[in-house]
Amino acid sequence: MAGVLRAGPAAAGGAEETLMEATFDDRDGFIWFDGQLVPWRDARVHVLTHAMHYASAVFEGQRAYDGEVFALQQHSERLVRSAELLGFSIPYSVEAINAACRETLSANGMRDAYLRPIAWRGSEQMGVAAQRSKIHLAIACWEWGAYFGEEALLKGLRLDIASWRRPAPYTAPTASKAAGLYMICTLSKHRAADRGFDDALMLDWRGQVAEATGANIFFIRNGEIHTPTPDCFLDGITRKTVIALARTRGVNVIERAIWPEELESFEQCFLTGSAAEVTPVGSIGPWSFEVGALTRQLMQDYAAHVRGNRARG
Repeated sequence: MAGVLRAGPAAAGGAEETLMEATFDDRDGFIWFDGQLVPWRDARVHVLTHAMHYASAVFEGQRAYDGEVFALQQHSERLVRSAELLGFSIPYSVEAINAACRETLSANGMRDAYLRPIAWRGSEQMGVAAQRSKIHLAIACWEWGAYFGEEALLKGLRLDIASWRRPAPYTAPTASKAAGLYMICTLSKHRAADRGFDDALMLDWRGQVAEATGANIFFIRNGEIHTPTPDCFLDGITRKTVIALARTRGVNVIERAIWPEELESFEQCFLTGSAAEVTPVGSIGPWSFEVGALTRQLMQDYAAHVRGNRARG
């Protein structure tokens, strides 16, 4: 199997890698592709696929724990909604998508894994218009440990401040997990890595705190949790899960507009996401945070929750 030597921030999310790792197009295993499992290397699309030229694709990121995909129903429902916001319908029901995710996990013999369902417009029509394009669905899974690396879980991430901003909801379908919305995330993450950071904090079009490049953000002050209102970025499934866990412990969670000038007043900070899970932040630009007790408690609570509620998928 061909491989590449990865050094420096890895494509998986910034963890340092020095071992040989297979590229994502050259692996053993199976990918669920338009209704059937195909060998990994055979899951290919044409170069004139509409999604490649016009970003007409939506996707999900989800994790399996102990052989079950956490919050699978919610992920599949969001995938269908995301496609509808981009003006197309996935030709599979939510129940069929759930079954396909489970089939993919089983076919690859994995129990703890990351899954990537993606739906897109095909190559039947080229140009901005794509009404005649076929809609495709594929699901892949692979083993993926700590998204930012194990050291980040101990010391916290170092975040740069992105120059790109999340768009207003009247300029883009911001409630969709759409491929095109991640272009500025890639640009921001690359710039952060070039400057020696793990990731970047993104502001929104108003200048308010929004999120990291692929995860929601939370702050802690005086035992209370503050998090930006998700009015122009995804209200993440992990975000909602962690809010519920905190409130179960009696912690007050406040969703509101947060301005960068407030960051110096917060004591702790952490990110949430299906890939990131719950990851502490040690600094954002000039502001520093402790990896404190409440952050660590929520990390533990989330880890226990995703492995103890298998029936939810």
